[in-house]
Amino acid sequence: MASMTKGAPASTIERAAALLARDPARAGREAEALLKADPRDPRAALILASARRRLGDPRAALAILVPLARAFPKAANTQYELGVALADLGDAAAGLAALRQAVSLNRDLPDAWRALGDLLFREGQAAAAEAAFAEHRRAAVLDPALKPAAEALFRGEVTAAEQMLRAHLLAHLTDASATRMLAEVYVRQSRHGDAEVLFARSLELDPDHDGARFGYADALFKQQKATQALAQIEALVAGAPRDPAYLNLLAACLALVGDDDRVIAIFEGLLADYPKQPRLWLNYGHTLRAVGRRDDAVAAYKRCLALAPDLGDAYWSLANLKVASFTEAEEATMRAALAKPDLAVDDRLHLHYALGKALEDRKAFEPSFQHYVEGAALRRATTPYDAEATTAHMRRSKALFSAEFLADRQGQGSTADAPIFILGLPRSGSTLIEQILASHSAVEGTMELPDIGIIARGLGPTYPQALAELDGAALRALGDGYIASTRPHRKLGRPFFIDKMPNNFQHIGLISLILPKARIIDARRHPMGSCFSAFKQHFAQGQSFSYDLTDLGRYYRDYVELMAHFDAVSPGRVHRVIYEDLVQDTETEVRRLLDHCGLPFEAACLRFYENGRAVRTVSSEQVRQPIYRGGLDQWRAYEPWLGPLKDALGPTYEDWRG
Repeated sequence: MASMTKGAPASTIERAAALLARDPARAGREAEALLKADPRDPRAALILASARRRLGDPRAALAILVPLARAFPKAANTQYELGVALADLGDAAAGLAALRQAVSLNRDLPDAWRALGDLLFREGQAAAAEAAFAEHRRAAVLDPALKPAAEALFRGEVTAAEQMLRAHLLAHLTDASATRMLAEVYVRQSRHGDAEVLFARSLELDPDHDGARFGYADALFKQQKATQALAQIEALVAGAPRDPAYLNLLAACLALVGDDDRVIAIFEGLLADYPKQPRLWLNYGHTLRAVGRRDDAVAAYKRCLALAPDLGDAYWSLANLKVASFTEAEEATMRAALAKPDLAVDDRLHLHYALGKALEDRKAFEPSFQHYVEGAALRRATTPYDAEATTAHMRRSKALFSAEFLADRQGQGSTADAPIFILGLPRSGSTLIEQILASHSAVEGTMELPDIGIIARGLGPTYPQALAELDGAALRALGDGYIASTRPHRKLGRPFFIDKMPNNFQHIGLISLILPKARIIDARRHPMGSCFSAFKQHFAQGQSFSYDLTDLGRYYRDYVELMAHFDAVSPGRVHRVIYEDLVQDTETEVRRLLDHCGLPFEAACLRFYENGRAVRTVSSEQVRQPIYRGGLDQWRAYEPWLGPLKDALGPTYEDWRG
């Protein structure tokens, strides 16, 4: 911005501007002194306006900025300050216009992009806000050597960005910015473990970089390392207690450790500040559902849809409650959204699942099945699954965990007897079994804990064979480590707790070695019932085998074969609960279950639906009701289209009980 007078030296202006971030009052005083010497100096006027805004007086700032912007319409920094002041005064439309003008005048103005993103988020324009935040990350890279990589990352050219950053780091090993950017590349590639390592390294090099700390916390969260993530995000929230991104991640981490009261309080605070943000209403609804506030959850989801009528996840969340049907008007709205060619893939797949459920409720099974197929195909395209790898793991496990191998290590591992593992396939009655056990006075229900999977991945690419190299002390350390890492989930002080991660059936050998006193429950259901129920369910994460009928059949077959192996080499180690038997003769099966766990019978286990604990799985509403016997054979309505599943099951279709 040029002045019509000579004005103050540039160094004086730069010194005053540098004070804005840490001492705006002093910056304002220096600007006032400069304006006394030259009342027409626009640089000093801009500093004074910024100082007044930062000190909480946007109206005083606006009195300076309006004539300044009129006199210098192409000054990007002036438009930025004008936009922020207008936003602070509640004039969102004018604020957005000024901020957009600022970034059009100077695309490399990171503060303007950040302010634009914040204001768009506040106005409920999530996609536009994310685009602005992406521009902010690009513009915030100031090192000319890293600019090409930043531009490539912004354009989505992830491989090119990775190559440039790796080459740069070979010559500049301690470059914190390049390290942080490479971590962001790994996030884009869903390599969250690698991202975690690099974000940690960037924080060693630059401990005060909030963006790196947020990335580190997010990478930990995406690996479900909730305790470690909480330490990082709590530190950020302490410094910026109303930052919505920080608070949203904090709420997500707290949900992983079951601190629902605090999660609800965070979302209610966020919604007071950002009532137009649909995804906050969506996440709030998820938490309300988990704690059993069904009507409030429905209201939150519908508020979300009022703000974002095409948000497929909200429709699917309503369908996933499995307690009410959609109206004809709601179905029509979903169909209209699906007809839009520019609808986001994530919204499209959720709408297919929701319409599949709506049509199933109306017994229109063929079109219902077609929507499930289309939703699954979209999910499958973004969720690769290698059926051969699953089969190979099963065979390696059978080869390693012989009766002799297990006997040689008997008595090693942790002495803890607290865990009760419920495993098998999803949608096989595991949540019902969990609710029954959690209704016992000696047992605490937690959630699907990731800790066993994390331990397995930590043993490296040769797992499970790597277990053969571990001595008793190492096995005990892994078991004790599991007990320590799951402790934050145990809030009631009961002697036993449940880990309901279904995929843990792949790690029964590991569990047997490191936690020899743990109880293991196999929740099993008819293969057509459990597999089709999984196929029509869109899972928030994991279960990548469930989006193809052939993959599902192979997965179930591998599961049954592996469980049969452990029945043979370690008889009685695993207690099997057949879902159909539990539904037909509940008390007999509950007594057998409690006997296996060494627990005395308690009548409360038969009144499991009275248990008010939080439930985070898709069966949350069903287990809050008495057992429903009418759903056992729902898959038969879809049998004409389930040939690929039946073929993949092979002999297991008939011989599945074990």
